[in-house]
Amino acid sequence: MRVLVATAVPVEGDAVARAFDGVPMGRLSLRSVEAVPGVAGSDSGRPPVAAGTTIDVLAVGVGPALAAASTASALTAAALEGAPYDLVVSAGIAGGFQPGAPLGSLVVADEITVADLGAETADGFLPVTELGFGGVSHRPPETLVRDVVAATGARPGAVLTVSTVTGTAERAAELRARHPRALAEAMEGFGVAEAAALHRTPVLELRAVSNPVGPRDRAAWRIGEALTALTAGFGKLAPALESWNPHDPTE
Repeated sequence: MRVLVATAVPVEGDAVARAFDGVPMGRLSLRSVEAVPGVAGSDSGRPPVAAGTTIDVLAVGVGPALAAASTASALTAAALEGAPYDLVVSAGIAGGFQPGAPLGSLVVADEITVADLGAETADGFLPVTELGFGGVSHRPPETLVRDVVAATGARPGAVLTVSTVTGTAERAAELRARHPRALAEAMEGFGVAEAAALHRTPVLELRAVSNPVGPRDRAAWRIGEALTALTAGFGKLAPALESWNPHDPTE
């Protein structure tokens, strides 16, 4: 299996890469980890990924547009080389809607939804689908989400993609009213999912919560703890990746 993990910035990619071989990405934009039983993850006691599984970690940039473009380029390059990806994972830190997603917790998306693609009207926000265009959500494979929950303890729910991070209690309440199942907010998931969909590649989103969604209070941010949780989460992914069949016709 070949897996592309798309993070916004290299520090998130470092956290992911540490889960597999203990070596950070550093200044590289793309890191490939060829997993070998008994080697990958062995320093920390984490279970290794199955032999033959390759994890590529790519820093795709901040925001849905750049994330989509970078992910699409990586998927196209892999396909042209005759080694297409079986799964794309959007990963990193995120804001969590309280109390459903506490700081330091993991969230796995069972729905990846763009929250601000549409139009503001006198009657409120209209998603782009109600304007007669496109789509606003992607659904990761149900069995994979279930297996990730079992393996990592992540909380399943909707993860919202926004182009402008929420900074007020009013905006947080508005988003929760429109998306009552939302657990987290980030800036890249939908863009990554759009690129994956164009290549007919399954997508997953796994986030570690670094701050509450709402008023910006830097003193309340726990970025270091979230990155540690992200590493731990990916270190436990092996059973989910090994048991999931990307060619299951029911997905």
